[in-house]
Amino acid sequence: MTGPVLAVDQGTSGTKALVVCPERGVLGSGFAEVRPRYLPGGLVEADPADLYDSVVDAGRQALAEAGEDVVALGLANQGETVLAWDPADGRPLTDALVWQDRRAETVCTELAGHAEELRELTGLPLDPYFAAPKMAWIRRHLTREGVVTTSDAWLVHRLTGAFATDAATAGRTQLLDLDGAQWSPRALEMYGLADERLPHPADNAQHIGTTTAFGREIPLTGLIVDQQAALLAQRVTAPGTAKCTYGTGAFLLAHTGDRPRRGTSGLVSCVAWRLAGATSYCLDGQVYTAASAVRWLRDLGVISCAADLDPVGGAVPDSGGVTFVPALAGLGAPWWRGDLRGSLTGLGLDTGPGHLVRALCDGIAAQVAELADAAAADLGGPVDTLRVDGGLTRSALLMQTQADLLQRPVEVSALPDATALGAAALARLGADRTLGVGQALPDWKPAAVYEPRITADQAAERRAGFRAAVAALLGS
Repeated sequence: MTGPVLAVDQGTSGTKALVVCPERGVLGSGFAEVRPRYLPGGLVEADPADLYDSVVDAGRQALAEAGEDVVALGLANQGETVLAWDPADGRPLTDALVWQDRRAETVCTELAGHAEELRELTGLPLDPYFAAPKMAWIRRHLTREGVVTTSDAWLVHRLTGAFATDAATAGRTQLLDLDGAQWSPRALEMYGLADERLPHPADNAQHIGTTTAFGREIPLTGLIVDQQAALLAQRVTAPGTAKCTYGTGAFLLAHTGDRPRRGTSGLVSCVAWRLAGATSYCLDGQVYTAASAVRWLRDLGVISCAADLDPVGGAVPDSGGVTFVPALAGLGAPWWRGDLRGSLTGLGLDTGPGHLVRALCDGIAAQVAELADAAAADLGGPVDTLRVDGGLTRSALLMQTQADLLQRPVEVSALPDATALGAAALARLGADRTLGVGQALPDWKPAAVYEPRITADQAAERRAGFRAAVAALLGS
């Protein structure tokens, strides 16, 4: 197959679209902002219409800039964001409950006695971060009408009329049997969702339907959850390497091969992708707040924008004794304490904006280092290199801090929009079954490599300070 494809990454705070040609690279791009509502009590909502409009707006921008037709569409999604909607006309029946939303904590509390059974079945810990608790909460408190699904299924229906999700996104619900990559009757029963009409978990590269939302008719041939899309684009297709995407949160994924690895480190075991009926698996760890923590500093007036991280943080040599656990939406893996709030300790009259920036970079990097250690423990071998992408990789301060605390090289992708490029590769694979995965992926090379600049002892000391702050939160 020749010709460019349209790739759309529908994310938490916005939608990015690219027109990608296998020979000429990115021909056009578009972006449309999404504004989730952060409400008291850990509630995070989005207007479904904003999600759909952002997809169409960003896609049309990219196509207009490219100035040529595309042969296929790939769509990446947020993963654990859910809503109820009417399958007859696509009308939303609720707001979208965003992945960060914590209101389903009550559902998880009631199911606490089944936590280990659910983890063994689905690979996921019992936590309101995942889709099933939110789906059950919607059914109990908002509406019994229509269908309740992850946001991708609604977007696909609005775009094509099809009722579909993909195996990787389905794996983020806690309703998918991890070994068979099909819906688990037992998990559905435990959540009270046994009678729900759910979309079939499709392969990640196949013909789903066609859309005219962007103008001319385009076949939708690639579907995937955002972090797995980035994993694919970073060419992490075999065990030994991990990637971390620094977006609204920070997400570390490590490939585990053709069978799930249920470890004891606190990481999630889930579907990476399913291609031509063959399922690949990965380990997944989450830092709930990364760029969202930077926005929090901006809103407080500590910095004026994310680009200030380096000049403001670079004005001081270290954090000045300040420790920041940026659990502003709870602590994710490997602790799974979404009920906790962040902490900022070691403040003094001499504490300035630079110290807070440094402490934030330390806090994000220390959490990612904990995830990398957990992945190494589950894999039975070290994560030799970390490949990174996402907006915050533009901060040399954060990336150097990451290499220092990890004590491993950090390779910054030259592909700034890895998630969209992963969706583009799947669209190409779904449209042309003669292609191999390697042929569909963009060439990979780092734009920069950060090597550790501190000793292992210094890194251990800094990480011990962070762990002590986390222990204080866990014991509070």
